[in-house]
Amino acid sequence: MNQPTSRHDVTRLADRAIIRLTGDGENVTEFLQGLVTSDATGPLPVWTALLSPQGKVLFDFFIWPSGEDLLIDCEREFADDLVKKLSLYRLRRKIAIAVDPKVEVHWISHRGDGGADDPRLAALGQRWLLPASDEHQGQSADGAYLAHRLSLGVTEGRAELGHDQTLWLECNAAELHGVNFRKGCYVGQENTARMNWRQKVNRRLLVVPLDRSDEGRRRIAYEDLDVAVDHVRIADVDSDLWPGWLALDLQPKD
Repeated sequence: MNQPTSRHDVTRLADRAIIRLTGDGENVTEFLQGLVTSDATGPLPVWTALLSPQGKVLFDFFIWPSGEDLLIDCEREFADDLVKKLSLYRLRRKIAIAVDPKVEVHWISHRGDGGADDPRLAALGQRWLLPASDEHQGQSADGAYLAHRLSLGVTEGRAELGHDQTLWLECNAAELHGVNFRKGCYVGQENTARMNWRQKVNRRLLVVPLDRSDEGRRRIAYEDLDVAVDHVRIADVDSDLWPGWLALDLQPKD
């Protein structure tokens, strides 16, 4: 687990939960590799997703190493749902999949001295995992994390991405390193790969000022932050609304 050696701010993300995958003679990395969009066999953590067969996102999460186990850093509200979904794919494999209340997620908005860089975007800061502690109970950096993430135009979670509503590449997954096009098969790969090869990503999730949000395209509004997440057609959006890390990828190709 990654842990900065010094920290004075509130860092615990109370809205996140950890799911532990443990194999009894089974390779849990191989199991997860055949399901998710990122390469679970490479350097971790990675941001990834479990998709429907049609390539629409069901759950997005981070994968962390823990000895021979793997840990999934996911939304606490939907952790049990994710456990059930992963268990359906387990079949007869001797793999234990359960929420681990003994581990918690921490975050800072800048580079520290031991955390892992957010695999999506360096400006998102660093994350790390710690044993759960009474010291951190009642503390939460979730509000600061949400504001920082949205200020960078990065979307995540069911409220923003939807559940079986949005194609993974429409969530800016390619630009945020949430998909590996060179790995083997995974659920939803066929449609995801076809969209990438044909460059047919015509819609995107976009964080926009609330007064420029289209209610018909809106996924969620954060009135206290004065922003919303819209699912928009690229051709319909003014260029000044695209975040810098995405704008260059949307420039017309010669």
